[in-house]
Amino acid sequence: MTDKPTLDSYLARHAGSDMLRVAVAEVVASLAAAAIRVSEAVSLGALAEIVEETRGHNVGGDEQKDMDVWADRQFREALRACAIAALASEEVDELEIWDASQPLCVAIDPVDGSGNLDLNMPVGTIFSIMPTPDEFVLASAADRTLVWPAGTSQLAAGFVIYGPQTTLVFSLGEGVDIFTLDRRSGHFLLTQANVRLPDKDQPEYSINASNYRHWEEPVRAFIDECQAGADGPSGRDHNMRWHGALVADTFRALTRGGIYLYPADARAGYGQGRLRLIYEAYPMAFLMERAGGAGSNGRIRILDIRATSLHQRVPLILGATNKVARLETLHNRPGLWPPTSAPLFANRGLFRV
Repeated sequence: MTDKPTLDSYLARHAGSDMLRVAVAEVVASLAAAAIRVSEAVSLGALAEIVEETRGHNVGGDEQKDMDVWADRQFREALRACAIAALASEEVDELEIWDASQPLCVAIDPVDGSGNLDLNMPVGTIFSIMPTPDEFVLASAADRTLVWPAGTSQLAAGFVIYGPQTTLVFSLGEGVDIFTLDRRSGHFLLTQANVRLPDKDQPEYSINASNYRHWEEPVRAFIDECQAGADGPSGRDHNMRWHGALVADTFRALTRGGIYLYPADARAGYGQGRLRLIYEAYPMAFLMERAGGAGSNGRIRILDIRATSLHQRVPLILGATNKVARLETLHNRPGLWPPTSAPLFANRGLFRV
């Protein structure tokens, strides 16, 4: 018998009698309940009664699988009883207005990394909870995205990762806590409280290095420094990891340190980055800051960027403050770029550029 706090008891203690906190707690609890159903379906794989085929592309141009649509429906149904003014989902083209008089707006990516499903690799769900802005009620339907709250306004944010364990990671504004699904009881239990990035100098980075030739020069310069290892400016050999799912790579950075990068690049459709500001970058940057790290687009803080469209894309850099600051310095002060000199990518190296 475990004495670890349940998610329900944790949320009840946090909310107390504050009505806005109660509303936020209800949203988190509803998302968690739906996540358990999604977890069960993901764990069954081909045995689930969900045809795991690509059915087309969503508004952002990403492949949309049956699991994406099914999971979106699970979360949508779970949230119907909550005090939500509007819902933004990666799987739906337009912002959905439920009841503009309600106090909360919710953004969600129902299945992050769904391309990993066929590979039996981690996928997840990302969410952001914001207060409904005063001008939201009076704004026209066309203008409501333009008054979507900035990332600094988030009341709570988090993600669920469906891997060897199903883990819920979230912040209600004060620290980051990790809950693990106990399948024996059907409850999420607190397994790590007040998570902090363990080492600002952890020599690890997450990036899809196959796109090196497409990156902007500051990103190349930073990765070259990492590749140089003990012979470079950091004086330490680095390890690279890449899971292909934002939830998995962010979880690694939160629990191990280091840095995650999904930069803009020169490929068609990647010039403004690939991840969505409202329901991917905002919540992950919020979590990273609450854990003592930083979130940036390479030039400025993610949470200071205002959304101009529902599915707006941004470059995303998450991790230790000193590493994120170094990337911002390289972007904002071009004279600091060193010549491309990493062994793998130098002019006389294994891969010529």
